Amino acid sequence: MEREVFIWLGLLIVFLAVEIATVGLTSIWLAGGAVAALLLNIAGLDIWWQTGAFLAVSFLLLLFTRPFAVKYINSHHEKTNYEGIIGKVVRITETVNNRQEMGTAVVNGLEWTARTEEDGAVLNPGDLAKVVNISGVKLIVRKYEEE
Repeated sequence: MEREVFIWLGLLIVFLAVEIATVGLTSIWLAGGAVAALLLNIAGLDIWWQTGAFLAVSFLLLLFTRPFAVKYINSHHEKTNYEGIIGKVVRITETVNNRQEMGTAVVNGLEWTARTEEDGAVLNPGDLAKVVNISGVKLIVRKYEEE
């Protein structure tokens, strides 16, 4: 029975360490299950009761608290510049030519280096292009055609 105390304490420490090391809620529910199992161990119940309590409490905590956590704790997630730019239509300010390694476009008032999705394509100043990806600090664009 004494060995199980160390197992549950070890798991509790591991789950809490993972929780502290990660940005989002990942293992807090398992830490709660480990606490429940540890309490049953201290009460003198056998390993089957402890394991059952660990699984049940972890599952119930996950089931009932995760929706709250997702709704209120992670609700302030804002798109980064990277995520917000993909799909935008931009105006080309300098000829975009992959073979000559040149080209720029303006997005949200900022000038970016731009390259076309297809190596042979050339976009001229004033053309509209749609951002399809970002590679490092370069916009990867394709000629925009209204649908």
